[in-house]
Amino acid sequence: MKCECHPLPDGSVTSPGGFLAGAVSCGIKSGSEGAPDLGILFSPYPCIATGLFTQNKVKAAPVILCQDRLASGRAQAIVVNSGCANACTGGQGMIDAAQMAGLAADVLKIVPEDVLVASTGVIGVPMAMECISKGLAMMRLSNGGGHDLACAIMTTDTFAKATAVRLDLNGETITIGGIAKGAGMIHPNMATLLSFITTDAVMDADFARAALRRAADQSFNMVSVDGDTSTNDTLIMLANGAAGNALLRPGSARAKAFVKALTEVCVFLAKCIARDGEGATKLMEVHVEGAASTRDARIAARTIATSPLVKAALHGGDPNWGRILAAAGRSGAAVDPLRADLYMDGFCLMQGGRPVPFDEEAAATILRLPEVVFRLCLNLGDKSATAWGCDLSKEYVTINADYTT
Repeated sequence: MKCECHPLPDGSVTSPGGFLAGAVSCGIKSGSEGAPDLGILFSPYPCIATGLFTQNKVKAAPVILCQDRLASGRAQAIVVNSGCANACTGGQGMIDAAQMAGLAADVLKIVPEDVLVASTGVIGVPMAMECISKGLAMMRLSNGGGHDLACAIMTTDTFAKATAVRLDLNGETITIGGIAKGAGMIHPNMATLLSFITTDAVMDADFARAALRRAADQSFNMVSVDGDTSTNDTLIMLANGAAGNALLRPGSARAKAFVKALTEVCVFLAKCIARDGEGATKLMEVHVEGAASTRDARIAARTIATSPLVKAALHGGDPNWGRILAAAGRSGAAVDPLRADLYMDGFCLMQGGRPVPFDEEAAATILRLPEVVFRLCLNLGDKSATAWGCDLSKEYVTINADYTT
């Protein structure tokens, strides 16, 4: 069977057939006059819907509302704001989240139960419902509005994050699009802060749940900026079936191709989040190979990518590679330091547990690149995993020291 996946130039959540989006500035985001801070993603066709959410025990009102509504496995719209997290806002927060969905439903002429809600911004601040109401009354949706929506969900992000791919399955064409935001409070599990995925593929709810979980495990659950997990982390996928393809069935070649393409979309967005970490100047990619188990590979890679010492050395261009081995050793994974090999962008630093003499200036030159890849071979098995992170700069402290002041 012929399966081909192609990235779409300027792709976003409105690249799949039947999806519309829009965004407005309505005054929620203080100090950013004119910047969009409220948006809607909508499909006139009913959607199979599924989501993954923060593992933080302190959950924002929109997260609780979405978890409840997604039990039905359907939705048609997401209304989202930036500038206010609607977290730790008591019972009023739930009332406001439900009202936000109801106001959007009125605009879209659908039932409120088919509207999901997401918010991002400062915790502990009441939602400005007058601004929400005013903004939704001004909302205009279009099939080119995906990038406007990607801008509307930004907080400390420095660029909008969007992508889409087209999947050709033996004559059937399916499109998958996605947007995300996140630069701080990023850590598994879930590490997206906010991400919305759309597809025009025909699928059932069980397949959608399994596909999203698998894709997230290899992408958003392998990215870290600072070790903190937000109260609002939300990943939602809507599938409206507009492509008219034959139903995707688990285990089939067509289904595997879809999951692979969905994972590509999620990995792209996850890497964008790591690259745009608050104050970050470099993207770090960590490959762990030869692990005794998949779990070991994952926890070793994530621990290295999260280590403040590794992140600080990366920022300073210091080839202090012992920090990488130390992080792997404390991760909980099986590690034998006498068998490990370590590489930096193909530059061998350690082999068979022995340090390899290297040119420190040449290594420092590699560390000054905008993207640096570390590869740790544990030589204890055949399992592998990849994690993404970023360097730790003084700017990270500045951003978070002055976040609300």
